[in-house]
Amino acid sequence: MQIEYFFSHRNYFKIPILFILQRFGKKASACKNMISLLDPDNPHAPFPPVDSAEREPDGLLAVGGDLSPVRLLNAYRQGIFPWYSEEQPILWWSPNPRMVLFPQKIKVSKSLNKTLRNRGYVFSFDQAFSSVINHCAMPQPGREETWITDEMMDAYIHLHKLGFAHSAEVWEEDRLVGGLYGVAIGRVFFGESMFSLSRDASKIALVHLANALAEQAFELIDCQVYTAHLVTLGAEEIDRDSFTQLLNHHCQQTGFIGSWQKGINPQ
Repeated sequence: MQIEYFFSHRNYFKIPILFILQRFGKKASACKNMISLLDPDNPHAPFPPVDSAEREPDGLLAVGGDLSPVRLLNAYRQGIFPWYSEEQPILWWSPNPRMVLFPQKIKVSKSLNKTLRNRGYVFSFDQAFSSVINHCAMPQPGREETWITDEMMDAYIHLHKLGFAHSAEVWEEDRLVGGLYGVAIGRVFFGESMFSLSRDASKIALVHLANALAEQAFELIDCQVYTAHLVTLGAEEIDRDSFTQLLNHHCQQTGFIGSWQKGINPQ
């Protein structure tokens, strides 16, 4: 079947929904709009407006492009993130509602507080970014497949070297037992993934991160989509308009670019 592409005044392409159905199967079966196809040769090209994202699958906004630092940082500033599998092209998402955690509202249950006191965990930032993202990419119980492809790992390791992507680690003696990684822009931290090899280690990584960010007046941790795990820690859902308004303000504030190994300091 011949696929026709259409240019728009915003400099991105659009592809017929039938093409999306053929490529992505059932999860895109309810798409109603034309899906924007990003030009891989122009990372500076703007994304389509987030309010044009699909309702089902929730938040699907665009396809294609690349994972260059320019495009990734542009995406995060607008509340857009990549999420796709090995055999798919890059898919870009902006779900509604949005799961967020305000760092000052982090919740620590009695059982989690007990773990914090008794397990002897040690915390760090940016000491093992590559190891953290590799652990996050490994299959886990209930998640046999990973969305963190080699292409994705390379892109975020590059962002880490540029001082935008960061990891929080939890150690038991000299063993890395938990952690998370994400991207910091202004006073917003965009969480990507976490892992745990020991009791509550991923939760403790998030608590450690939230407390450190609160001390530096970070206003928001983006958790992307709902999970019961995050709710127990104080995360909540807000509508996409409210989320983008927060980004428009807080991503413009003084940044924290560079290594966080010696602490989170504005630069």
